Amino acid sequence: MDFIMKGNTFSTELKYGELTIAHDEAYGFRPFQLMVSSIAVCSGGILRKILEKKRMNIEDLRIKADVIRSESEIKRIEKIHLHFIIKGKNLVEKKVQKAMELTSRNCPMVQSVEGCIEITETFETV
Repeated sequence: MDFIMKGNTFSTELKYGELTIAHDEAYGFRPFQLMVSSIAVCSGGILRKILEKKRMNIEDLRIKADVIRSESEIKRIEKIHLHFIIKGKNLVEKKVQKAMELTSRNCPMVQSVEGCIEITETFETV
């Protein structure tokens, strides 16, 4: 990936279009938003695959991400809580819980920040 500075932003051209990143949300995606998105979506994709392998059909999967950042000037991400709302058939609570445990161990994005950012996960089935 190549990033090019354009005024207040950096951008890169990807297969699906241009990605613009800036420290001010008025100009593009903020870096912390991209990090949280990467962790949430990676986890969601892994969870979906695991549930499908366990023969639980997913109709809809939503992820709510709550972020706690430090109060210091750096505003480091300290904690991310992911809440998965899973709609589907044949959803068995114990199997979903086991899938959640497997998800965090198998998500490359979660594993990349292990020990640096606390990540917690909960779920509900509808």
